[in-house]
Amino acid sequence: MAENKTQPTDVSVADFLEAATPARRRADGLALAEIFHDVTGEDPVLWGPSIVGYGIFHYVSPANPRTQGDWMKTGFSPRKAQLSIYGLKDTPEGAALLPQLGTFTEGAGCVYVRKLDDIDLEVLRRLIAIAASRGDDPTPPGA
Repeated sequence: MAENKTQPTDVSVADFLEAATPARRRADGLALAEIFHDVTGEDPVLWGPSIVGYGIFHYVSPANPRTQGDWMKTGFSPRKAQLSIYGLKDTPEGAALLPQLGTFTEGAGCVYVRKLDDIDLEVLRRLIAIAASRGDDPTPPGA
């Protein structure tokens, strides 16, 4: 079984967020860190060089059940162009609530937000709670 390229690290999340640019992205990243910690009760872990993750679960790829691994339940990255938020649309309940979030675009595994002012933070909190409550994916027989 191949290992994910993006793995949890021991790098300081606080140092990573304080170094984010531009200043608006840094401020939004620090605000997100507070929201995610408040909702999940988890301490953040830096996954790879740039994703702040909360919680962990074992996934099984629906396309190939032999592809499995561990991944964060939810998290975010304060990228220069926009905020990337992970785990919000990974469950049917989250996907159903997502249209109420506000102004965003979608990537394959994340939601992109230009600034926190563009979204409803109470809906975001609900989406984070849904993501944080997910369990491990069931392993299909023979996988």
